[in-house]
Amino acid sequence: MTSNLLQSSETRSSASASLGPPLVTVQNVHKKYGNGTVALQAVNLEVMQGDFISLVGPSGCGKSTLLRIVAGLGDASSGMVTVGGAGPTSPQAKGFTSFVFQEATLLPWRMLRGNVELPLELSGIPKGEWNRTVDEALEMVGLGGFANAYPRELSGGMRMRVSIARALVTKPKLLLMDEPFGALDEITRQKLNGDLLELRERIGATVIFVTHNVFEAVFLSSRIAVMSARPGRISEEILIDQPHPRENTFRGSPEFGQTVLRVMGAFEAQH
Repeated sequence: MTSNLLQSSETRSSASASLGPPLVTVQNVHKKYGNGTVALQAVNLEVMQGDFISLVGPSGCGKSTLLRIVAGLGDASSGMVTVGGAGPTSPQAKGFTSFVFQEATLLPWRMLRGNVELPLELSGIPKGEWNRTVDEALEMVGLGGFANAYPRELSGGMRMRVSIARALVTKPKLLLMDEPFGALDEITRQKLNGDLLELRERIGATVIFVTHNVFEAVFLSSRIAVMSARPGRISEEILIDQPHPRENTFRGSPEFGQTVLRVMGAFEAQH
């Protein structure tokens, strides 16, 4: 059962070629831990400017490990990763990359303004610009009236919005997200899925998104990279040829259901 919604990796490569050089390249990356565990093996991936790529695969297949290597939060044992043509830990790459973790990881003693300001403090941006920039970031995630609230006063979904605002405050070109909505209820999760796509359109960021939820991956992504069981590698790429941002009606379309079945089949084949 095929349609023009699902395209081969060969078609995807041809379409991507017109977008210019990749923003992120992962070439033959291996990761072996000190205890002998091989987490990643021969991983290859290209991420073009404007892509929204989801990484899906069995638990323990190395999705988060790969994301952290791209972020410069971990090292590959061999192979090469470039972000914007430079290494992940280079000032150039660090200057336009932001990371959203599985948990909101907010500082409980700081108000929301203070939490969102943190990347500005670390990057050395003049303090006189902080208020305007933080206000813009909080407005973008729908929390403009909560700058002086503490994390304990917010719901789980609101705390995750603050975490996203903190990631957006430096206006990143590359947004790396490690299962940010995994702990939320389904209604909140779907709402934040839609909000994330709208934010992405506004700031023009490229996104690499880790999730176990196939429905979420299909709704969000321009492309899904399915990873094999450990040692992880990219076993299949699936292009989703639907415009962004997407309406909730997409979830009820035949194309959505067809793509979910294909991704689930590829996912289950890796167990």
